[in-house]
Amino acid sequence: MRSVSEIDLDGFAGTGTASPGDWADEVIYFLLVDRFSDGAEDGYRDAGGHVVSGTTPRFAPDDEGDATTTGQDAARWRAAGASWVGGTLAGARTKLGYLRRLGVTAVWLSPVLRQVETAPGEDACYHGYATQDFLEVDPHYGTAEDLRALVADAHGLGMRVILDVVLNHAGDVFAYATQTDRTTGEQTDAPTYSPDPYEVDGWRVPGQPPAPFNEEAAAAVYPRGAVWPAELTRTGVFSAKGRIRDGHWDDYPETSDGDFFTLKDVHHGDGEVDRYRPSPALAALTRAYQYWLGFADLDGFRVDTVKHMDRGATRFFASAIHEYAQVVGKDRFWLIGEVAGSRELGIDVQELTGLDAVLGLGSAASGLVDTATGARDPGPAYFDLFRNSELIGKDSHTWLRNHVVTSYDDHDQIRQGASKARFAGTPDGRARALAILALNVLTLGIPCVYYGSEQLLDGAGGNDRYIREALFGGAFGAFRSRDRHVFDEAAPTFRQLADLLAVRAAQPALRRGRQYLRQISGDGVQFGYPTGFGGPVRAVVAWSRLLAGAEVLCAVSTDASGAQSAWVVVDAEAHRPGDTLRCLYRSGPDAPEKVAVEARGGGAAVRLSLPPAGVAVYG
Repeated sequence: MRSVSEIDLDGFAGTGTASPGDWADEVIYFLLVDRFSDGAEDGYRDAGGHVVSGTTPRFAPDDEGDATTTGQDAARWRAAGASWVGGTLAGARTKLGYLRRLGVTAVWLSPVLRQVETAPGEDACYHGYATQDFLEVDPHYGTAEDLRALVADAHGLGMRVILDVVLNHAGDVFAYATQTDRTTGEQTDAPTYSPDPYEVDGWRVPGQPPAPFNEEAAAAVYPRGAVWPAELTRTGVFSAKGRIRDGHWDDYPETSDGDFFTLKDVHHGDGEVDRYRPSPALAALTRAYQYWLGFADLDGFRVDTVKHMDRGATRFFASAIHEYAQVVGKDRFWLIGEVAGSRELGIDVQELTGLDAVLGLGSAASGLVDTATGARDPGPAYFDLFRNSELIGKDSHTWLRNHVVTSYDDHDQIRQGASKARFAGTPDGRARALAILALNVLTLGIPCVYYGSEQLLDGAGGNDRYIREALFGGAFGAFRSRDRHVFDEAAPTFRQLADLLAVRAAQPALRRGRQYLRQISGDGVQFGYPTGFGGPVRAVVAWSRLLAGAEVLCAVSTDASGAQSAWVVVDAEAHRPGDTLRCLYRSGPDAPEKVAVEARGGGAAVRLSLPPAGVAVYG
C-alpha cells in the first residue's frame, strides 16, 4: 500500500481474538526482535516440548569472552552490536514455547515497521524506533504474514501480543539545510530547537545528495529514502524545529515540538485537549496502526515517547484505537504509554488521554533496584509509590494493579546515564537476581521481564548496544560470545522465575490484591519498617497481598552475604495465634513447610528465615 486511503478497515470487523479478562493477570516479556531469535538454535524445545536440531550450539561457560580475545575480535564484536544482527519474527515465533514454559502470558515486540536505511559507518536502526514506512514490516524482521503468524501461534498458546508503536516521530528521513543554529550561533546541519521552523534541504537518501522535499520526489526515491504513507510526504507534516536540547526534555513546547535526537518530530495538531484538532499526519498514522491492529489481531500497543506528544494527540489516538478495537472484537485492547516522570504525571497523562496503563511509575525501576540491593529503605524507595491512593483520586491502591507496568531492566535505561548495564552486570547483581525478579513479579502492577533476564545476561559496556545482546548468538552474542545461543530452560534463574510465576498464576491475591509493606522485628517485641538507619538495608523485606480475606506473604532478603531472620507482621483479622501459613515458594532448602502465627507486638506475626538474597512466599 502507498496510502492509508487504500486500507479497508471494515474487512477486519468481528475477526479479533477476545481480550483478557483483566490485564492484571498478565506477565509481559519484552524482546527486541533483532536480538531475540533467528530460529537456527540447536537443542531448544518448541511449543510442543520437542527438541529441535539447529546450527547454533548452546552457550557453555567456557564460551564467555570468546568473541573478544584479541583487540581486533573485540572491535568486531562491538561493531556488530551497532548493526543488524539477524533476529526475526519467524525466529521469535519458534520460541513461544520457551516463553510459555517460563510463565509469560503476553509478548511485547519492539517496533517492526520498515526502518530508515543508514549509510555505511552509521549505526543501523535495528531497534525499530526510526520508522520510514508505517505500512510495511521491515524486511530484516520478515513480512507482514510473519507477524500475523506469530500472533496466531501465540493466541493458540493462550498468550497475548503487544506491539511497540511510534507516533511522535519518524526516522531521520530529511536533512536540514546547513545554516546558523539559532541557539549556539554555529553553522550546522543538525540544529537545536527553535520556535520557528528551520529550512529543510530535502529527503535523505543514503550515499546521495538529498532529494527535493516534496511528494513527487519522495515517490521517486522510495524505498531508499523519504517516508511513507503518501500522507506523510506532504507540506506541514514535520515540525522541523530542530532537536531537543540537553537539559530541556521537560520544557514545553520544546519537548513536544522538537526532534528526538535525529528522529524527526511529526506535527500532530493544535489546541487544548478537549478541543484538539488532529493534523492529517496524525490521522494517517492512526489509520495505519488501526490496520495493523486488525490485520495482525494484536492485543495491545505500547506507545513510545508519549511524554513528547501533545496530550490531545494521545487522546485522539487512544480514542480512535479503542473504538476500532471494539469493531474488531476486542473489549480491552490495552494501550501502554511510555511516560517518563513522576507518579502524578504518569497517572494524570494516563487518565487525561485514555491510555490504559503507563510503563513504570515515577521512579519504579530504580526503586526496584534500590530495594533489592538495600541501597535505600524499601518504603520510600518503592512501596510508597503504591500508597496514598487518595492523593491520586483513587478509592484503593488496587487501582494500580493493571494501570502500571513494572520492570527494572530495559533496552535504553535512560535513568543510568552513561553507565548502562543490566542488573546482573555485576557479581552482586547476579547474587540478587532472584530477589529483584520476585519483587518485580509479586508486587502491584503488571510485571514486565526484559529479554534475557531469565538467563542473567549482563549487558556490560556502558552503551545502549551492550544491554541489547543477541540471545540467539550471531555476531553479537551474550557474554561477549559469538554464534552461541542462550535458550537454556535448565538454567537456575529460568527455573526459579518459572516457579515464581506459577505461584503468581495460582494465587489471585498476587495478581489483584491490595499490597502492604510489613513491619519486622528481631525480638518479636519492637516492630518497625525495614531500614538501614542511613546505611545499606540488610534485612528481611516483606509485603502482603490481600484479596477478599486471603493473604499471601512475600519476602526477600537484602543481605547477599548472610542469612537473615525476622518476625514479620501478618493481618490480624485474617489470622489468629495458632494458625499456620503454608510455604508456596522458597529459595533455600531449609525453609519450613509451614510457619505458625503468634501473638507478637500487639498483633500477629510469623518468624521467617531467608538464605542470602533469598526469597520466600507463604499463604
